[in-house]
Amino acid sequence: MNATSNLRIKPQSPTLGARIEGLNLAEPLSDDMVATIRQALLDHEVLFFEDQELTPAQQRNFAARFGRLHVHPIRPSVPGLPEVLVLDNEPASETDNGNWRTDVTFIETPPMGSILYAKQIPPLGGDTVWSSMRAAYNGLSEPLRDFLATLEAEHDFTRSFPPNHVTAHNVGVERYAWARREHPPVAHPVVRTHPETGRDGLFVNSGFTTRILGISPAESDKLLELLNEHIQRPEYIVRWNWKPNSLAFWDNRVTQHYTLNDYLPHRRVMHRATILGDRPFNRSRRPRNLAAE
Repeated sequence: MNATSNLRIKPQSPTLGARIEGLNLAEPLSDDMVATIRQALLDHEVLFFEDQELTPAQQRNFAARFGRLHVHPIRPSVPGLPEVLVLDNEPASETDNGNWRTDVTFIETPPMGSILYAKQIPPLGGDTVWSSMRAAYNGLSEPLRDFLATLEAEHDFTRSFPPNHVTAHNVGVERYAWARREHPPVAHPVVRTHPETGRDGLFVNSGFTTRILGISPAESDKLLELLNEHIQRPEYIVRWNWKPNSLAFWDNRVTQHYTLNDYLPHRRVMHRATILGDRPFNRSRRPRNLAAE
């Protein structure tokens, strides 16, 4: 059993990110250790673990200590383990690399966290960067922060998974049609209050956010463009250089991430487990029900 006293937390930037040492995630974790990791995640927003030899089942079991796991409607998974996605970015595949995103915001209860494990790493390239939406929100002027807190935005499954996406093609017409029916657009606040820390952060992303509600399409496009550019400021970011058997655990409620698409023609294979969260809210608005409109 892991002992909390062996754990060492080493911050990776002034804003977010910490490397965790002294743990073997393949071993059972005590409740105290799970609580310590959860608190470190709240404090640092993304955690990095190196030299972890995990089977897919062990990765799933580790993720499940933090909540119920999401099963993606169309992405491929490890055989027999639908909770563990296989992100196989080879030269011939269509990837989400080169885009800022927050995972699975197209559902009413987007993930609280994601756990990504490196199975095969290119010799160079393929780093991932994370941006703190808390820091990005605090970096805006107060009048803009106040205005954004009154707004909601639409998040749509088809923005990242249109019918011509290779993943949609691979699962077949019937499965894709089912996924679209089961995942209609949802509305989330543009500014999200973190349910555990109480801190506010931006909650729009280029992966799934299609429009800001209640303003004109032109205004929505310009405002999303401003926010998507703003979150890329270097002072909000930490960068991670992957090694085989390394793992990242990020708070999906308060971060966005971006994988550098600079490693072709090499292959990059990752396994991801995704932990469900709760419905986003902020202090000034209740969630909007698009289906009732």
